[in-house]
Amino acid sequence: MIFDNIIGPVKPITWVFQFWPILAASFVGSLGATWLCKKIAIKFGIVDRPDDLVKTHKEPIAYLGGVGMFVGLTVGVLVGLGYLRNEEFLSPMLKWLLGILCGGAIACFIGLADDIFDMKPRQKILGQAAAAVVLLAVGISPNLYRITEPLNLPMSETIERILSIFIVVFFVLGATNSLNLLDGLDGLCGGVTAIIAVAMLLLSIHLATWGSSEVGDPVRIIICLGLVGGVCGFLPFNRYPAKIFMGDAGSMLLGFIVATLMILFAEGIPRWWMASIVVFGLPILDTAVALVRRLLNHRPLFVSDRGHIYDQMIDRGIPLKKTVAICYLLASIYAVIGLVMSQIRTVYAAVVHLFVFVVSALVVWKKDYLKMEGLRGSIHKKED
Repeated sequence: MIFDNIIGPVKPITWVFQFWPILAASFVGSLGATWLCKKIAIKFGIVDRPDDLVKTHKEPIAYLGGVGMFVGLTVGVLVGLGYLRNEEFLSPMLKWLLGILCGGAIACFIGLADDIFDMKPRQKILGQAAAAVVLLAVGISPNLYRITEPLNLPMSETIERILSIFIVVFFVLGATNSLNLLDGLDGLCGGVTAIIAVAMLLLSIHLATWGSSEVGDPVRIIICLGLVGGVCGFLPFNRYPAKIFMGDAGSMLLGFIVATLMILFAEGIPRWWMASIVVFGLPILDTAVALVRRLLNHRPLFVSDRGHIYDQMIDRGIPLKKTVAICYLLASIYAVIGLVMSQIRTVYAAVVHLFVFVVSALVVWKKDYLKMEGLRGSIHKKED
């Protein structure tokens, strides 16, 4: 049966239970830090002001939610390090975890600078690329040989290194900007990211029971638990009506962490990587729709508008809370499909991968989500 091998023979499922305090620590850390960040943001005027075009909230809302989530994630990872002290491969685990936190700090800082000073797109891209370089520096990159060997495609070490650099930078830039685009409604980006993180946690637990990687398994579990706790500690303040926004600091941080997880899934069987990409399907879909829609309508590709999938749902009369709930459902569907893909042969997973995105594209086209008219055409001078 397809699900007979969910629990592997190498490590019992109880091995994972030792890491659950990470979830509690990151949640409490994020909850407290977000509350404090809200107070600081209001005191110093670090707020997002409405403009009646793209930013349709009624009054200024505090920023700095992303900083609160970063604090929660950091607390969770530090707690996780305590459970690794007796592990044989502690040094590389420590190197990877600290590298991820360092890259996350860079992404969060660049986003925070954009929230406060309104940075130019080129500056943000350079900052995101710098965060990606940190991953490469600590040795986090895809294992391309696992993809090319079954296809009998020879690849030199130099070519693999160049492709790895390109892939890591591409994934970091893609994920950070995708979640940035998705951060348009109260509770939307955070809730979708939590769903994605839970799915990736389940995939990580599955791989750990099979002993897929002595270093990668604990790192993936710790990062997933820290991410879930960090986001859930922020969401009580961000649900409608939001008391604080994550801002670019939050969306870039979350995008960087999710991109890192997808790259970590690329160290083994290719279907794990494909599964993690499908799990991230909703942000990918929204970004693709936004870019194609702007291209077809001859609009600037990197200028904000109100034509995202969730915006168009609201324009069609769906209430905000229901729109967010529908997006949660869509994210959950992508997550379930991704998890199922991880349990089938790679060739079948590739077919499912292609089928999912073809069907998604057809639904977008049939529902006229590529049109830009009325409020959908409203643009804002601040770049996405």
